[in-house]
Formats: sequence, structure tokens, C-alpha cells
Amino acid sequence: MDTLLVITNCPDEEVANRIALALVEEQLAACVNLLPRVQSIYRWQGAVESASEIPLLCKSTVAAYPALQARIAELHPYEVPEIIALPISQGLPAYLQWVANEVVAGGRA
Repeated sequence: MDTLLVITNCPDEEVANRIALALVEEQLAACVNLLPRVQSIYRWQGAVESASEIPLLCKSTVAAYPALQARIAELHPYEVPEIIALPISQGLPAYLQWVANEVVAGGRA
């Protein structure tokens, strides 16, 4: 079914909610989980940085991924947001079918 788990991190709850709602409303993701805050430590432009972020777990499909990635990048305030996709190789067939049924390849505005 080509189901994906797409991960991105947001700077705050407002951005996380805005992105999650847009992805589900536009049928680019069947479901988005907003996780509790995490502390991220990373290197950016030669310096070690630390930030508190809200992780999003987006359930989508391979066919919808290009539009989902573009939409996250458009809505995200970071210059280079983390947007990574992991294939879901196994899962409850009924759940994976639900994801496939809820996601539209190009999304709906």
C-alpha cells in the first residue's frame, strides 16, 4: 500500500497544530500525532544549537509525499525544516487501508 510515516519537528504548539490540521484537512495525511515537547541538539551554520520542539508523526502515502513535503515546507517557519519519510513495511491491514483511503495523492485544498 506504500504507507509512510513522515516526521517533522515544530518550534511550538501553534505551528504544530496549524501544520497538522492543514495536512489532514487537505487529505495529505490520514492522521497526525503531536508528541510532547522534546529537546533537540543539532549543528546549524557551524554552531551547536539547542531548541525545544514539538514532533509531528504524519501517516501518509508514497503517492501523496511530494505534495505533503511541499505543504510542510510552505507552512513551516524554519529555513530548512526536518522532513523525513520512513516506509511502513508492516501494519494492521485495516489500518493501512484506512490511511490509503483517507489520503489523496495531490491533496485537496
